[in-house]
Amino acid sequence: MRQRSYALVGLILFTFFVISFLTNIIGPLIPEIIDDFGLSLTLAALLPFAFFIAYGVFSIPAGFLIERVGEKPVLVGAFGVAYLGAQLLALFPNYLVAISSLFLIGSGMAFLQVAINPLLRVAGGEEHFAFNSTLGQLCFGLASFLSPLVYSYLVLNLSRPEPPEAFWLALLDRLVPPELPWISLYWLFALVSLGMVVVMALVRLPRVERTAEERTGTLAIYRTLLRRPLVWLFFLGIFSYVGSEQGVANWISEFLARYHGYDPQTVGARAVSSFWGLMTVGTLLGLVLLKLLDSRIVLRLFTLAALGCLTAALFGPGPVARWAFSLIGLFASVMWPVVFSLALNSVEAHHGAFSGILVTGIAGGAVVPLIIGALGDLLGLRGGLCFLYLTFGYILSVSFWARPLIPNKTIWRREAPAT
Repeated sequence: MRQRSYALVGLILFTFFVISFLTNIIGPLIPEIIDDFGLSLTLAALLPFAFFIAYGVFSIPAGFLIERVGEKPVLVGAFGVAYLGAQLLALFPNYLVAISSLFLIGSGMAFLQVAINPLLRVAGGEEHFAFNSTLGQLCFGLASFLSPLVYSYLVLNLSRPEPPEAFWLALLDRLVPPELPWISLYWLFALVSLGMVVVMALVRLPRVERTAEERTGTLAIYRTLLRRPLVWLFFLGIFSYVGSEQGVANWISEFLARYHGYDPQTVGARAVSSFWGLMTVGTLLGLVLLKLLDSRIVLRLFTLAALGCLTAALFGPGPVARWAFSLIGLFASVMWPVVFSLALNSVEAHHGAFSGILVTGIAGGAVVPLIIGALGDLLGLRGGLCFLYLTFGYILSVSFWARPLIPNKTIWRREAPAT
């Protein structure tokens, strides 16, 4: 049996943390970026578009590259690209550089996402993969919860008239333009990414023999899958989920500021943090419910609850809106794993290639916030966010038309008969 490495598992879990920290900070920054760069909602929405479209562009090519050169060069290169993107924005803080910077960071994150799960399986052992994957998702959620709080801490401390006492804050204070304290986050991102480049270059990584589910497949397999309407239907499910998730997270702070006068540096940032924190809690709740109920029923109940919270957030008073937005995270928590598993359990073969197609659906995180921003410029941000009724509605429809070959095993259903 291959010797397992707890240190390497820890490093991979930290990589999940870094990916999430860099990915989900955009939402709290949107109000600051709009004010500092004088942007419309559409132009502001191009920032998450630049980040998430990189997933759509690079997810499948990343799989081919990893199979050709291995995990280590890809991990080093991915963090190197993320470092370049963060350092560019830290040194040259303007809107056009921000677009390029976020595309570079998103590209690096796309390669990391594809490489990291098979590596975790080998480093921690196949028998512990489900447990370690759950730990990875918890680290992912923890980082999403903490990143808005770190943003709030940095901005509040660097905005004070007196110089900060802490050495590292004083150093950031000299590096960051006084009128753009949020740029301090990108100095932090650059430092973390550069440190990960060094660590990944030095660490020994195990050889990864990919399972059938992890292999990318050939171009002929992709063409075969793309001819099947079911593949496109599930792709739209993932597209709608990520679009809904990012559509909410990216606009919470701006909505609360525009309609209820809440400070985006404090209340807005905490609302976004609570959204991600409750999503982590919801993941644990979902694990329990999926042992009790058919996954389609869990998806249906959680999506209906998310739609109810969306309505309260858009049309309720300020305190209700603040918490209703956060509660959407609780109910969105099961959507990705349930839709993804329903998709894979609905085809007989080529799961690795199908996974690659599904992962490109992360581009929904680029397109849906952009649509919301464009509609927001025409109808107001509340009107733009009503587009989420369509994306959540599509996820709800999955719970009705999905017919998996293998339903999830519950405590009431010991065997999983084919349907």
